Amino acid sequence: MAYNLLKGKKGVISGALDEHSIAWKVAERCAEEGAQIVLTNAPVAMRFGKINELAEKINAQVIPADATEVGDLEKLFQGSVDALGGKIDFVLHSIGMSLNMRKGRTYTELNYEHMLKTFDISAISFHKMMQTLWNMDAMNEHGSIVALTYIAAQRVFPDYSEMADAKALLESFARSFGYHFGMRNKVRVNTVSQSPAWTTAGSGVKGFKEFFQYADRMSPLGNASAEACADYCLTLFSDLTRSVTMQNLYHDGGFSSMGMNPAVLGLDYE
Repeated sequence: MAYNLLKGKKGVISGALDEHSIAWKVAERCAEEGAQIVLTNAPVAMRFGKINELAEKINAQVIPADATEVGDLEKLFQGSVDALGGKIDFVLHSIGMSLNMRKGRTYTELNYEHMLKTFDISAISFHKMMQTLWNMDAMNEHGSIVALTYIAAQRVFPDYSEMADAKALLESFARSFGYHFGMRNKVRVNTVSQSPAWTTAGSGVKGFKEFFQYADRMSPLGNASAEACADYCLTLFSDLTRSVTMQNLYHDGGFSSMGMNPAVLGLDYE
């Protein structure tokens, strides 16, 4: 059901690789709620993803951009302002990749050059996005910027490796830049800490199936789906959350508040 929560708003959504991506679901829901959207992803990701299918479905323009390159981001946001006919109301950062994890290196054997690249792609790109938007004055008053994160930024999940550190940095950027954007433009900046979801990126983590099942049993409401995450994100883009900023918001079925759930041990609820 659509409520026209984003009617007349203009947004840029990154990271919609395929129909399993959270960003893909967010783009679909935002379009359903009346928003005009520009989609973006790194050129290399676009070659094996399906972003053009999504663009056709929701009548969105696609502007390729490597989020680690400020020049690309400048072209992205200027192109978005031109295509959308005005400043931007909301932005989704859904970008992450660990070179060390891809190459099977454990946390105690990280290649530091790979680690720096991981940080650049997964976290510093968020700061670069916000700084570019700031310098270009491309955000509308009371706009909203959201980045997707994970609870490994606060707690130890060994197989999440250096991505945990990248997410901690990402969340810090949201708080720090959120202050500046709030003071100048009343723009809010938040991160959404999502349940494990069956995305292309998430399912590539070692032991993901087992952990997905564990998190589902631990959470009183079960794991939050990608579709539910999309619903949550669009509320953060809407005018209903104009006083919410600099927050890390857990969207995880209650997982983040649990110590132990007897269901994990196979015990019945009483």
